[in-house]
Amino acid sequence: MIKKIKVEKLRPGIFVHDFNCGWLHHPFLKNRVKLTSDKEIEKVAKCGIREVYIDTDHGLDVDDAPSQDEIDQTIDGEFQALRTVSHGTQDELPLATRMESAKALLAEAKLTTQRLMDAVCLGTQIDMGTVENLVERMTESVLLDRDALVSLLRIKSKDEYTYLHSLAVSALCISFARAMDFDAAKIRGIGIGGLLHDIGKVKIPKGILNKPGPLTQGEFEIMKQHVDHGNELLQQTTRLNECSICVTAHHHERLDGTGYPKGLRGDEISLFGQISAIVDIYDALTSERCYKAAMAPTEALRKVLEWSGAYLNRSLVEKFITHIGIYPIGSVVRLRSGAIGVVVRHGEKDLLHPVVRIVFDWRRQRSQEAPELDLAQPACGGDGNEIVSCESAAKLKIDPVKYLF
Repeated sequence: MIKKIKVEKLRPGIFVHDFNCGWLHHPFLKNRVKLTSDKEIEKVAKCGIREVYIDTDHGLDVDDAPSQDEIDQTIDGEFQALRTVSHGTQDELPLATRMESAKALLAEAKLTTQRLMDAVCLGTQIDMGTVENLVERMTESVLLDRDALVSLLRIKSKDEYTYLHSLAVSALCISFARAMDFDAAKIRGIGIGGLLHDIGKVKIPKGILNKPGPLTQGEFEIMKQHVDHGNELLQQTTRLNECSICVTAHHHERLDGTGYPKGLRGDEISLFGQISAIVDIYDALTSERCYKAAMAPTEALRKVLEWSGAYLNRSLVEKFITHIGIYPIGSVVRLRSGAIGVVVRHGEKDLLHPVVRIVFDWRRQRSQEAPELDLAQPACGGDGNEIVSCESAAKLKIDPVKYLF
């Protein structure tokens, strides 16, 4: 049985099924391992990990620990409480038109960001004119359609991660800040901060940055230096406001003090840093990396919700989920009937009942295109058209983006 326990309850003989650390790096070469000594347990604690999942079929049990099923039921209940729709009105342009516009911007933005980072890597100062212009255009795109650009940015290969992750964090920060009614200056500032939040990684050795596996403790210490490198690079320009600087400086800080580089706690972390921490983790989880597969958006949101309170601002996490949607645009979902659909619009009544486009028959394992289904409508929501799980687009060899046009 899979159970969840606090790190303080670890003891030799327990089999760790999942270190439950996400963006943190644990000190073991494998994600699943049987602990054999107190020294190994100390290594886990030093990484700032608070809770882990254990497998009692392969190691010692902990009697009073909740099972994974119980944890999942709790998170399901919390998701139910966040089902209220919070999105505002959108432009009346057809979805395909909005997606085409976002796709054109993305192609240009990717090239611009790559050139920007390559120039900084060679010792050139950050071209703030280019940064400001790009963020302004991204903001215009997000205001036109909060989902189009964000949805396209979620679909990226492991080879594109460095550039597209920065763009995705920027777009998500802009979108979320707009939903929270930030003024124009703060939206612009957090967008710039998002675009530059990982700029310090240009100073990290490529062998560590692109390592196809877990980092050693020493490598992780070098990786953590990207925050300080980023701060140093940002100090070379006078055109950044405090909002942008806080995003770069605080996006790896955690409420309980287990983050880095300064181990800030609670309100010592700026609001902009707390927002960017949520966005950074969400996009990292939903992205394919050289050492891991991409997580389905809804599963990533469940994990972010699980980590809230201790690591992340719970109130902000809940607002982020209601903003982006329990089933974000482009998510691949399986219905009780066995049909596989791509989420193309948020539900008008609640976030648990989006509009989906059927693209595959799970039971017959074959393509199946059908009209859109509004799962909030009684005629569609019943008879097996209830979402039962999220699926991996990569495993099913489905390109969600093409169904959004």
